[in-house]
Amino acid sequence: MVISTGNLPATTLFPSLPLASWQDTYTILHLWTQIVGKIRLALSPNINHWWQSTLYVTPRGLTTGAIPYQTRTFEIRFDFIESQLYIEVSDGAIQKIDLVTRSVAEFYHAIMAALKAVDIEVSIWTMPQELENPIPFDLDKRYFAYDPESAQKFWRILVQVDRIMTIFRADFIGKSSPVHFFWGSFDLAVTRFSGRTAPQHPGGVPGMADWVTREAYSHEVSSCGFWAGGGAVTEAVFYAYAYPEPDGFKTYPIQPPEAFYHPQMHEFMLSYETVRQADDPEAMLLTFLHSTYEAAANLGHWNRTDLERA
Repeated sequence: MVISTGNLPATTLFPSLPLASWQDTYTILHLWTQIVGKIRLALSPNINHWWQSTLYVTPRGLTTGAIPYQTRTFEIRFDFIESQLYIEVSDGAIQKIDLVTRSVAEFYHAIMAALKAVDIEVSIWTMPQELENPIPFDLDKRYFAYDPESAQKFWRILVQVDRIMTIFRADFIGKSSPVHFFWGSFDLAVTRFSGRTAPQHPGGVPGMADWVTREAYSHEVSSCGFWAGGGAVTEAVFYAYAYPEPDGFKTYPIQPPEAFYHPQMHEFMLSYETVRQADDPEAMLLTFLHSTYEAAANLGHWNRTDLERA
């Protein structure tokens, strides 16, 4: 199935995807991406703020990018058009796994067997991250219905968000992360840095060791992204936050007016549904990204002259 988005209306580029309509697919994709992300993490050299562990949006799905292994490299990529997971190695070897309804344990054993078939040995910590009541991947025999259409809609949203956040990222010439997908929290994010170190993070993030959190937030940041929702947030949202949060941040006059500050999450949020139904979703999202960054940079006294393009 090939999708052309050249002249499609905004509501097709940004499809409707209520959280309740794809909860099983969301859950299993979250666990599958965690398995794949942990493989990348186990084999990649450490990079600041765990950037070596993330996934990236592609024209067909999500990928690890090139992972070094001895004298070879390999890539693991989700193809949501063909509903396949591909493992491709620099020596030409290829393995693929069908993306279909199966238990978490079955998927875990399938990907480990596929890696072994191309002479890649890897061991990962099999406990899921940032989830309540986690079950080790290799012992999780639960079945969650996988709906390829829902997975493809989610990927189509990521394609547009990745494109727009890349435009936003280009305005900043200071230290900035790639636009990348965090499999722990299951969100697409981009982060700007002031250049200054931050006070030690208090930790306490559910399902994440404090030392992991403290590496992620070792320096001052203004971060934003797209999250499909979960827990106290019952819908997909765009979000933005600052660490450390400067005084006055939560009451800063953010745009567009539909955005709001979530007191439990300590983040500004803008409903995905609001954006997708806007006359110009791209303009609305860019307004939100720029406005929330300005709140962090202005209140945090960032050296904006040196960090931004004229």
